[in-house]
Order: sequence, then structure tokens, then C-alpha cells
Amino acid sequence: MNDNDIRAPQADRSSPDRAGEHLTHVELTWVEGRIEHWIRFGDPVESLKLDRRRRIVSFAAGTVFAFVRWASNDFGTILSRIDILRTVTTSEDYQTLPFVRPGGEILLRIDGWPKVERVLGVIDAVEALGIDAVEVMPDYWRHVQNRIVAGEEARIYTREQHAAWLKRRRINP
Repeated sequence: MNDNDIRAPQADRSSPDRAGEHLTHVELTWVEGRIEHWIRFGDPVESLKLDRRRRIVSFAAGTVFAFVRWASNDFGTILSRIDILRTVTTSEDYQTLPFVRPGGEILLRIDGWPKVERVLGVIDAVEALGIDAVEVMPDYWRHVQNRIVAGEEARIYTREQHAAWLKRRRINP
């Protein structure tokens, strides 16, 4: 059998079966130098390998992740995008995005490689503080989007800001 044969996908599950739990599914594709979709940060609860170039990762409701999409053709880059999303429950409103089912709450949406690189730098700076980007307050990602779109530098996320967010989240989950 080769990769062109049609067969049932084999699950590569990173956690026990999550029957009954609402999941958000993200289709990742990797064709080197052509289509590259990846998760920059986030903690998927399941992973399903479709073939050697595609897989689906799933996130539990209420989690945050960054989804990067890049594509090119014979003439150069045609798409560069990063989306930071919070997954939702079945009773919440959401926005739809390509390759994300059903969708999520968009915290940040940036197009164009120079701007995407700036966002990746902000994520790196947050992680350099020892803070998991998944735990960053959602308002900070909105701030980053607004500043980058306006052509300004985003303010640096601080440990104090993060501590205040964690206290706020404990009081009002």
C-alpha cells in the first residue's frame, strides 16, 4: 500500500477518547515550500493523521491557540496569516475561519508576512518571560492586533499584568 491508496485515517491520539466533549478541529497541511499550516502555540487534546501531509488537531472548549497559514506559488508568497483564537462551547457565538471547524472567538488576526513576523516576535517575548502564550490575557492579543494594524509597536506583556489577569480569572472564570 502507498500514500495514494484510500484507507481509513489512523488516529494518533494524545489523550483518552473525549466523547461528548465539544471540540474545535483545525486541519493542518504541510507541503514544503507550497502550503504550510501549523500551530504556533496551544495544547491540542487530540490529533488525527489523515496522510503524510495532513492532520487534524482538536482543542477543548475555552482554550487559546495560534494558527499560522502560509502559502506560495511559482511567483512567491500568496498568503501569510496568523490567527489567535479562543475555542468556544456550543452555546457561544463564534466567527468562522478556513480550516477551523466550527470556528472560534478571534483574538488576533494579522495578514502579511512582515506583520506576522512581528506577532511571532511578540509571542517569543511572552514565552521568554516564562509565560505560556496560552495563558496570556485575551485583551492583550487584541491590543497586539490593534497596534500592529495601526503601524505601532505593541506594548510588552509583563509578569505583573499576567499576575493581575490570573487573579481576575480566578474571581470571574
